[in-house]
Amino acid sequence: MLEFIIKLHSEITIKSKSVRKRQTKLLQQNLKTILLQIDDSISIDSHWDHLTVRLEHSTDRVHQKIVERLACIPGIAQYAEMQSSSFISLDDIFQQVLPVFQQQLQGKTFCVRVRRTGNHDFSSTEAERYIGGGLNQHIPTATVRLKNPQVTVQLEIRGERLIMVRALYRGMGGFPLPSQSDVLSLISGGFDSAISSYLMIKKGTRNHFLFFNLGGQAHEAGVREIAYFLWQKYSLSHKVKFISVDFAPVVQQILERSDPGLMGVILKRQMMRAATELAEMLGIPAIVTGESAGQVSSQTLANLNVIDRVSSMLILRPVIAHDKQDIIDIARAIGVEDMAASMPEYCGVISKKPTVKAILADVEASEQRFDAEVLASVVRDAKIMDIRTIDYQSSQQVNTIDAVNAMPVDAVVLDIRKPDEIELAPLQVDDHAVIELPFYRLASEFGRLPQDKPYYLFCEQGVMSRMQALLLQEQGFKQVGVYQKPAS
Repeated sequence: MLEFIIKLHSEITIKSKSVRKRQTKLLQQNLKTILLQIDDSISIDSHWDHLTVRLEHSTDRVHQKIVERLACIPGIAQYAEMQSSSFISLDDIFQQVLPVFQQQLQGKTFCVRVRRTGNHDFSSTEAERYIGGGLNQHIPTATVRLKNPQVTVQLEIRGERLIMVRALYRGMGGFPLPSQSDVLSLISGGFDSAISSYLMIKKGTRNHFLFFNLGGQAHEAGVREIAYFLWQKYSLSHKVKFISVDFAPVVQQILERSDPGLMGVILKRQMMRAATELAEMLGIPAIVTGESAGQVSSQTLANLNVIDRVSSMLILRPVIAHDKQDIIDIARAIGVEDMAASMPEYCGVISKKPTVKAILADVEASEQRFDAEVLASVVRDAKIMDIRTIDYQSSQQVNTIDAVNAMPVDAVVLDIRKPDEIELAPLQVDDHAVIELPFYRLASEFGRLPQDKPYYLFCEQGVMSRMQALLLQEQGFKQVGVYQKPAS
């Protein structure tokens, strides 16, 4: 049997009884929604101070998927993989513990901790001494240390059952979705907005994504990748919206009618106006942005104050006090660094001498020259999508790119998955060469490949393949398709 003990985030455990019960129930439901997609025979049970995940029969692949998923579900502080068996004596317990921990204890200091319930002819302390002494004797490089050991061998004895902690994993922390309100997160595809979205998901908010398009289809395709990745990895338990607004007409008006030094601040104010209208229309009570104090001219405290005056909505800035390196470090840890780093900069307006201390009256005077209908029109025309249909939306947008499993004889397959995904499940296609080229290197390296062959992109779900094919076609490459493995 495969069993995991799920420990709640510490901030949940100090809540009142009713709040704790509600958040535990939310976490249990989220676990069911996500894990039952892996195996529908998984059971999830709730207890006062933990939850349990059990599966009678498991393969290595299912085991790995469960471990990976549990690491990315908000509300989990840590989770322990357990091994359960029966025993007939204290020595039998030791004989079962030894092979499980023998490799793990090599060259380490350790102690044994036993939690026991039921009637036995030994106490918990006697069990700890017997098992610890046996491990010390049979593993010459291991040393017993009762205080601050490198490894703690955790055992639980319940009646005639022995339960061992095989491995301990760190969870994501935070609060389960959606214990907080929904938010509308402005996402540009760069580091800051991606990390802001992630941090709000971690806090238990259902995070909808709002994208202001300044760079055409290629820009939107890249941002969709990041939004889809964040949703699928960290908030898969709930459906969310991806909203795209063509902001080019607004940018044109700013360039033609604004004072040059105020352009950056005015662009942000126009985005905030549009975001407020869309949030109110969708019943979302808060807006999230990726601004970090002082990082660029529009993000000085004085300019942020002027920007915020256009909205009565609650505006949250999770990375406001983060240094750029802090943000990049988080991006690396959560898996979006390569995507964010490969995203081109789409600067709608660039002032030669941007103000760092905009005066509200000057900004409002400049905005008086605008046609309000331009902003109203782009808001009305906003594309509002269920993020789960991004694959479908991409295929509709690029109707010349079909996913196929039969290719021309000279076709080459480009496996665009990340290296760790490729290592876990290498791709082999009969009669066709396969080149491993991660999606975040496509833009810089695809043009170096021989152009006399058709190339078919492959990823596990097909979503990223279609998006990247769109990017390549927009850059002028015509012999591009999407490969889909035949159904087994």
